[in-house]
Amino acid sequence: MFKIIDISMTIEDSMTVYKNKEEKKPKIYNSSNFQTGRTHETRIDIDCHGGTHIDAPLHMLEDGATIETIGLEQLVGTCRVLDLTHVGVDGVGSEDLKPHNLQRGEWILLKTQNSFTEAFDPDFIFVNEDGARHLIEVGIRGVGIDSLGIERSQPEYTTHRPLFRNGIIIAEGLRLKDVAPGTYFMVIAPLKLTGIDGAPARAFLIGNA
Repeated sequence: MFKIIDISMTIEDSMTVYKNKEEKKPKIYNSSNFQTGRTHETRIDIDCHGGTHIDAPLHMLEDGATIETIGLEQLVGTCRVLDLTHVGVDGVGSEDLKPHNLQRGEWILLKTQNSFTEAFDPDFIFVNEDGARHLIEVGIRGVGIDSLGIERSQPEYTTHRPLFRNGIIIAEGLRLKDVAPGTYFMVIAPLKLTGIDGAPARAFLIGNA
């Protein structure tokens, strides 16, 4: 037997968005109902970096690749959830990561204090420049985090940019509160969009029941 664990944010009008910016909130509205027509239909306007999503390199690099260049084969497979709930506001650095003995080509998901609040915290836990360098040195394939950003107000984007330049995939907005550290089969399925800098995604883990 196996268990499916949904690690996606629910897309709704009231969902948490980065820095609580009103323009980043999704707009979900009824375009047809049984009083105005014969069917019930809904439209949605959503930021491609809202909720659980995959960043494409174009998000931070002027000449970066767009979202369709990240194939599903790169987003499906074994991953490891790391317990980093002890990390403070200075962010995840190399000394926090080294005890986990990361492996080349590995997908890792970072479970931090972010998992225990639904509100946006301006001091959210992020991966700092030192942590990003360690991920690059190891040669991981992808990294996901339980915040809406993998970095926090770093002027030169010293986490995103080096990771992208080294071919590391970034997933943000994961929900890991109820996920125990360990190894899982991971599926992250971004919307099939093209030519842009990111895409909302449904993400889930499969583990033993």
